[in-house]
Amino acid sequence: MLRVAIVDDEALARRGMQRLLGEYPQLEVVGEAASLKTAMELIRAERPDALFLDIEMHGGSGFDLLQDLQERPDVVFVTAHDRYAVKAYDFAVLDYLLKPIDPKRLAAAVTKLEKAQAARQALLKHQAPTLRLRTSTRTVIQRIDTIVAMRAEGDYTRVFVANGPAILVGQLLGKFEAQVPTPPFLRINRSLIVNVDRIRAIETVDRDTMHISLDDCAEAFVVGRATAARIRKLYPGLPRRVSLASPGGDGT
Repeated sequence: MLRVAIVDDEALARRGMQRLLGEYPQLEVVGEAASLKTAMELIRAERPDALFLDIEMHGGSGFDLLQDLQERPDVVFVTAHDRYAVKAYDFAVLDYLLKPIDPKRLAAAVTKLEKAQAARQALLKHQAPTLRLRTSTRTVIQRIDTIVAMRAEGDYTRVFVANGPAILVGQLLGKFEAQVPTPPFLRINRSLIVNVDRIRAIETVDRDTMHISLDDCAEAFVVGRATAARIRKLYPGLPRRVSLASPGGDGT
């Protein structure tokens, strides 16, 4: 199923496009917008696979919308003007339809959208699993196998990446727990998920406090002795390089 959105400042044009797209059961219209502002809100909320987008609109153009998008859906321009065709393909749009819409041209555009979606899905099957990390200014597609740990910080989560800067994400830690595989990821307490495969050492700080050090991560994570013992119990087969240092320093 392809999830699509309609962006056009003319209500009659939106209704007509809704009617035409209703002939394609493989398409789901997830919303429509009459302005660039509402279009941006719709795209952020629904994350459609494709846009049927007008060019000349009140307060701006379809090109302005595409320039403001960090991640673009596939785009089919739908316009009454043919003079933008060359510029449209500078934006790598999939198709360019002129109003009034020729049903055969629309059918060809839908076929292009389906082929583009199939190509993406085939590519994803051969790629390492990723997480979509949305910060206040951008979206980062991060390979899961490069994530070292995730720590709750209020309503945010700080994601620690191997040999790179941590990323502060506007999402609760609990949302990530269902998105990462167990093992190797383990939620060891209310505020911390660690990649157990990357544990290098669990070292005693004092009677009640331990430090967990992880490969490729400069930060050591503070946990209680009970948490450290729980990790060892759950993962008795951790690599030998992992040591639980005792207060006496004998490494046992």
